Amino acid sequence: MQFSLTDEQEMIVSTVRSFVENEIYPHEDVVERTGEVPKEIAAEIKRKTIDFGFYACNFPQSVGGAGLSHLEFALVERELGRGSMALNHFFGRPQNILMACEGDQKERYLLPAVRGERMDALAMTEPDAGSDVRGMKCSAVRDGGDWVLNGSKHFISGADHADFFIVFVATGVDETPRGPKKRITTFLVDRGTPGFEVRSGYNSVSHRGYKNCILNFDDCRLPDAQVLGAVDGGFAVMNEWLYATRITVATMSVGRARRCFDYALNYAAEREQFGQPIGKFQGVGFQIADMITEIDAADFLTLAAAWRLDQGLPANREIASAKLYATEMLARVTDTTLQIFGGMGLMEDFPIERFWRDARVERIWDGTSEIQRHIISRELLRPLGA
Repeated sequence: MQFSLTDEQEMIVSTVRSFVENEIYPHEDVVERTGEVPKEIAAEIKRKTIDFGFYACNFPQSVGGAGLSHLEFALVERELGRGSMALNHFFGRPQNILMACEGDQKERYLLPAVRGERMDALAMTEPDAGSDVRGMKCSAVRDGGDWVLNGSKHFISGADHADFFIVFVATGVDETPRGPKKRITTFLVDRGTPGFEVRSGYNSVSHRGYKNCILNFDDCRLPDAQVLGAVDGGFAVMNEWLYATRITVATMSVGRARRCFDYALNYAAEREQFGQPIGKFQGVGFQIADMITEIDAADFLTLAAAWRLDQGLPANREIASAKLYATEMLARVTDTTLQIFGGMGLMEDFPIERFWRDARVERIWDGTSEIQRHIISRELLRPLGA
């Protein structure tokens, strides 16, 4: 792995960082205060991202994307992680799973998503099936040549702005030595389809303005043309396109940690107690040293996982390690920064309390820390027959 960035990669980093500082930071306060992203601001961020040529930069040039490598896209996400999730959502990174579109699906879903004409949302989690994807109860059955969907999904990010949804549902059950095993199929569902409702979700302390929604399906009828990939092939589609999304969580955690660290470093250099900057006290100075060490470690771990994907090397364990370490590192960095700020860290005068709140969800979504540890241990033990 080449540890230094190329001139082109450095340009990507500086361009996206400048975009975040100039187009995202100025609007963060209004989003935090109201819990909403004003439509005109969302449209402006989206337009400027398209003008910059970064919209759908995670897609290949063959379909109109920027064709960035996994490593380059990780650098983009790292810089976006510095800003509000609610705002940088409009920077536009459609789900890569749309590359599984075939035939007319490309014109209806893939290409409009890449061009920024339609926005997507991924729907997998259910009230009784979070980490246990096979336990999902939302189902689809055959009826007169169509599929009829019933059930619900929740915690669906970006659903309030989505024009269509990528929905995973159970379409059958196989009996296995370990018990019943549900077959999963992926469907493309347009907003406004009869029998499909999008409702407001729960109020979250993390990432204000970045809404989660509840999806309800009540005898929602879909033709075969809405199946993404093969019938009962939802897991194959998921494993091919989705597992790398954990890198996004890891890289954004690194970016947010670096922004938070900058606050801690500057405060430790400027805040004086007992006649000297608090950073000169070992209790604070050592915390600063530990934070930057952990941030750098998470950064390299994450970029190394992305690099392995670019080389066509197995990366499942490395991605899980990056997601696990980076999200837990972010929790430690935000908590330590708040401690360095003392009581002022909990006040809304500084964004520290926001970083602290926002950090909590990273260890939960896209696979909890416990799931990542399971993936890592399984990858290590399986070759030994355990």
